[in-house]
Amino acid sequence: MSMAGNLRKVTHLSGVGGLRKVARLARRRPRVDLSHPARSPLGSSVVNCVTYRDGVRVPGGSDLVDAVERVRKKGDGFVWLGLHEPTDQEFAGIAELFDLHPLAVEDAVEAHQRPKLERYGETLFAVFKTVCYVEHEELTATSEVVNTGEIMVFVGEDFVITVRHGMHGSLGPLREGLEADPQQLAKGPAAVLHAIADHVVDDYLLVTDSVQADIDQVEMDVFAENGARADPGRIYQLKRELLELKRAVVPLGRPIEDLATRPIRVVDPEIQAYFRDVLDHLMRAKEQIASFDELLNSILQAHLAQVTVAQNEDMRKITAWAAVIAVPTMVCGVYGMNFDYMPELHWSFGYPLVIGVMTVACLALYRGFRRSGWL
Repeated sequence: MSMAGNLRKVTHLSGVGGLRKVARLARRRPRVDLSHPARSPLGSSVVNCVTYRDGVRVPGGSDLVDAVERVRKKGDGFVWLGLHEPTDQEFAGIAELFDLHPLAVEDAVEAHQRPKLERYGETLFAVFKTVCYVEHEELTATSEVVNTGEIMVFVGEDFVITVRHGMHGSLGPLREGLEADPQQLAKGPAAVLHAIADHVVDDYLLVTDSVQADIDQVEMDVFAENGARADPGRIYQLKRELLELKRAVVPLGRPIEDLATRPIRVVDPEIQAYFRDVLDHLMRAKEQIASFDELLNSILQAHLAQVTVAQNEDMRKITAWAAVIAVPTMVCGVYGMNFDYMPELHWSFGYPLVIGVMTVACLALYRGFRRSGWL
């Protein structure tokens, strides 16, 4: 029986007797080895299920119930179960097998949670917001810059359960990196929790570096020669995307600090030193985001000031041209009143003289406005 099928059975059975019945059913049929980074071929939410002992991966594709029973019987090693967007039905049996708290299970299934760290008895529950940078040829007022997902982690003395939401943040490369370092992996489930936290925070730094390139481009456009004509929607879009990144990074500070400083049973003191390094990187990401926010505010204010200056310049030009046009308008208005007795009305050179006076007056006004910078 495949592991995916086994999990479906676990979903509908309760109690130790029901779980052992699943195990007996699993022994009667051929099993599908799901110990690979790909998604289950049977459509289950199971991505991977591996047993580790002394930092080394135990070969074979055993089912979940047997793996847990062997680990607990020998009192050595741990099981790492990876899931991707499981449903309530798929996760119900797993929650019962590992005695997970209902509130944590609800958070893991529903997603859209704030980064946090909670303890339920002997189990540690952590929520991480994953981020990735969305590549785009040109930043527009509707461009998506930052895409977010979530990773929930249940950590016990002999198990790690990772629940991933979103289309990015795969833990396959992370698992391979840990397996290449058996000495670190031998430190138990807390080593996996640290690796996930370090992986997530490193992605924060990568995304902030990419966002900085967009901010630099917007800054160059705003302070260019025609910066007042730049689209302010791009600045607002960057601020919105930066807010999304801020929601992922800033709340994680307290959980990482707790993992680095507070005594937690499932976290070995030796691992806490590694969490202090993660905390340092997280603080760097928070500082970058804070500086980006301030810089975008300054860019936006500078752009609004440029727009105001440009509008004032336009108004001065309009006023200057209106003054120039007012001279011939006034003269034509006076001579268009059809009076019989007006100066030079019947003089043969009256018309050229009036045209000449209007031309000279307009040129004088134009030259004056040019010297003052209004035109």
